[in-house]
Amino acid sequence: MNRNPLASGWPLALLLGATLALHGCNEPSANTPATVKSEAHGSYTPVSVQHKLGTTVINQLPQRAVALDMNEVDFLDQLGVAVAGMPKDFVPHFLAHYKDATQTADVGSIVQPNLERVHAARPDLILMTSLQASHYAELSEMAPTLHFDVDYRDSQAGHVAVVKQHLASLGQVFGKQDLAQAKAAELEARLAKVRDVTRERPERALVVLHNNGAFSAFGVHSRYGFIFNDLGVKPATATLDTGLHGQPISSEFIQQANPDILYVVDRTAVMEHRPLMTAETLANPLLRQTNAWKHGRVVFVDPEAWYVTAASPTSLALIADDVIKGYQD
Repeated sequence: MNRNPLASGWPLALLLGATLALHGCNEPSANTPATVKSEAHGSYTPVSVQHKLGTTVINQLPQRAVALDMNEVDFLDQLGVAVAGMPKDFVPHFLAHYKDATQTADVGSIVQPNLERVHAARPDLILMTSLQASHYAELSEMAPTLHFDVDYRDSQAGHVAVVKQHLASLGQVFGKQDLAQAKAAELEARLAKVRDVTRERPERALVVLHNNGAFSAFGVHSRYGFIFNDLGVKPATATLDTGLHGQPISSEFIQQANPDILYVVDRTAVMEHRPLMTAETLANPLLRQTNAWKHGRVVFVDPEAWYVTAASPTSLALIADDVIKGYQD
């Protein structure tokens, strides 16, 4: 039986050109400055966060955080922090309550934020990823700006650790360390269940992206490398190139790789707001010859979690659920 999980239109965060393989963890500095006084917010210990683009010092408790990436919006949502501004071009279903929220300004698109709108939102903290890296200098002039050092091009090395470290950093910035720690523990427990399932299983899996009838595949060194490295899924092939958009492949390639599990990310459903692909609409005779198809292990994953985000607590939990579906009878 083929499985078809959640689907709805979604943000475009993980993809697009200009994304460099920015690596490293957002780590609060061990040398924390002395506590300063703020009339509005009482005592606040300034936080220094090192990241790929530099070091950012937050001297007072942020009250108007602007997030330029849906992963960052989810971090704020998980910590119960108000979002003063965010792009609203592709909002995933698990953050849908922000779409029409009048108190949350629309600051343009994920790939190309409108800097005038960002400034108009009066931010005192800006959260960004490599997708907006070219604007770092301008954004830093508006407010302290933190770069989330997630690697969208090759996530096989420490992806989950980077997510949990960023959660810890934001917990320190907003004085919500205990909540951040609890959220990280909750996420780790969820992912541990996946590892328990995959650890002894022999099935080999292939992750493919569908784009208007064409397919690209993702291996160990790709944006979905963490599926294999952090979640213990065994890859169906080791010959794929590293890349953000995957390696273009033919139906013959999929047939030859003959995966036992096939995870299908429907980019077209997201980018063109179409219905999610199903087993009936994916009527490809060569795909139907794979072990995955024959044994009902084709999983049409949640494209909003996999394609636009995939680097936040909620999206990783949804991805974990999709991965487990591939091993269910």
